[in-house]
Amino acid sequence: MTIGGFAMVLYVLEAVDTVAGNPLDQWGIEPRTLDGLWGVLFAPMLHFGWGHLFANTVPLLILGFLVLMSGIGRGLAATGIIWVIGGVGTWLTGGVGAHLGASVLVFGWLTFLLVRGIFTRSIGQILLGVVVLFVYGGMLWGVLPGQYGISWQGHLFGAIGGVVAAWVLSSDTRRRRTAVPTVGTSGIQLPRT
Repeated sequence: MTIGGFAMVLYVLEAVDTVAGNPLDQWGIEPRTLDGLWGVLFAPMLHFGWGHLFANTVPLLILGFLVLMSGIGRGLAATGIIWVIGGVGTWLTGGVGAHLGASVLVFGWLTFLLVRGIFTRSIGQILLGVVVLFVYGGMLWGVLPGQYGISWQGHLFGAIGGVVAAWVLSSDTRRRRTAVPTVGTSGIQLPRT
């Protein structure tokens, strides 16, 4: 319901933008301008037309759902990390013009799902990452400069944000796995799980 609700918000925003003559497009990330920093907050919710939104919808729903399956709190934390790193990275390195679209999140969620299992050493999450790689791995070419009008910077920094989110949010699992038993006053104490 959470990811479906988010997708509905994107559609409502695009409908309002279309009816009003596209004034919301100015709220995208304008690289290296002070006003363009506001785009870090708004850009993932805005799109350059219906075709752009339609292209992002299916991967957004599927990958967003899979990220949120790890728990709403953890999924929202991952999304927040991706949102900020993707936005700030795009603001610092992006080309001329506004950068918009949920693909920052899509690429971030993709890499989050791909590497999370490696960081947590969870067979189930590794297998999920392999399936995600098989289905959506071709998208990773989008982090490289290519087609004019496509913000590869947003894709690249969204993907970097996904790796950072996976690393940060798996730190508790890594600590538990690497904790060494200690000798206390009452004998050997094992780390709590």
